[in-house]
Amino acid sequence: MMGFIDFLKNNAKWLGAGILLTFMSSFGQTFFISIFGGHIRNEFGLSHAAWGGIYSLGTTASAVVMIWAGVLTDILRTRFLGVVVFLGLSLAAVAVAGLHSVVLLPGVIFALRFFGQGMCSHLAVVAMSRWFIANRGRALSLANLGYSFGEAFLPIIFVALMAYVAWYKLWFIAAALLVLAAPLLWWLLKDERTPQALAQENVSLGMNGRHWTRKEALRHPLFWFMIPSLMGPSAFGTAFFFHQVHYSESKGWAHLQFVSFLPLYTAGGVLAMLLSGWALDKFGTPKLIPFCQLPLSIAFVLFAQSGDVSLLLIGLLFFAMTAGANATLPNAFWAEFYGTENLGALKALAAALMVLGSAIGPGLTGVLIDAGVPLDTQYLWVAGFFLICSVLVYVGVTRSKSTLHVIPALGRPNSP
Repeated sequence: MMGFIDFLKNNAKWLGAGILLTFMSSFGQTFFISIFGGHIRNEFGLSHAAWGGIYSLGTTASAVVMIWAGVLTDILRTRFLGVVVFLGLSLAAVAVAGLHSVVLLPGVIFALRFFGQGMCSHLAVVAMSRWFIANRGRALSLANLGYSFGEAFLPIIFVALMAYVAWYKLWFIAAALLVLAAPLLWWLLKDERTPQALAQENVSLGMNGRHWTRKEALRHPLFWFMIPSLMGPSAFGTAFFFHQVHYSESKGWAHLQFVSFLPLYTAGGVLAMLLSGWALDKFGTPKLIPFCQLPLSIAFVLFAQSGDVSLLLIGLLFFAMTAGANATLPNAFWAEFYGTENLGALKALAAALMVLGSAIGPGLTGVLIDAGVPLDTQYLWVAGFFLICSVLVYVGVTRSKSTLHVIPALGRPNSP
């Protein structure tokens, strides 16, 4: 316990910066944007498929840009990039508040997703993965607390505020919070650890005891085994929250009743995240990552079968198990299997896949809803998909783990 307290004291500012980045990413995350989905559809007369398609278009564009923009984390300081990203996301929030034409909606969604889900999250996980090696799992799990806090409290606060404030005016509040966060991030990182210097001082090697470039990773079979599991949680987790209003209506529940369970979901996710961070530092990625999506499969079965809110809550807790583990294991995977020298470029590719998944999910499910396929049926299909993902990850990791760089004194990969 004292070691953990010392860890917090010695790294408070850097961990605080990670938490701030993930929390502020909330304003570009689906769980936040989706609470305005009904208002946006009514404002512009959009069907589920049209709204899902526009959301997918903007998100896909942000995924493409992330492939190149994410590489900047290998070159520039997090302090500088973070402030730019916060200000960009703030302008995107202002654009939502002043939106009067559906033609501009894809561009606004692009900006929210790129600066929020894309760059804010990318900056946080790359910084934690590079700055911490022996305690990488712990650092990642702590930094992702910001995301958990945002997911737990922002939807219920903003849904409650809609009873008193016009929905579009709430985006001005989001913009103001982002502007205030920019100088705070600058202060937290005034003594920032330098990416290039740290990469040389605390090297974490990948397979075959070397650092992999992005082109080399694309030619390795493990990367292709991992793609469905990298995209899946983002695709269908996003779809679940994106269609939360429709899902609640189809079950006969009030929307506020749905979002009232999110703090419990977040509490479960935080616990799973902290436990996975501890387990990651103790056992390493290869032993854990093949199994992290099995609870998500159970969750979607429960979502499909839920006739009352008790099954919804149990499903959300299973969802939280994977969400918590997903905050640490996939992020550590890149450093552990491919090294840290080109981590920004590799993680940019992973982030682009994640964002692309979040583009596919809402659009696909929206089209199926309009085609008459109920969400209950879709969610059973999704449960089967995650079982397949788990098998693919197990095969890919099992084939590759023998080539990992092992430090003899500790007996597991990449744990100085």
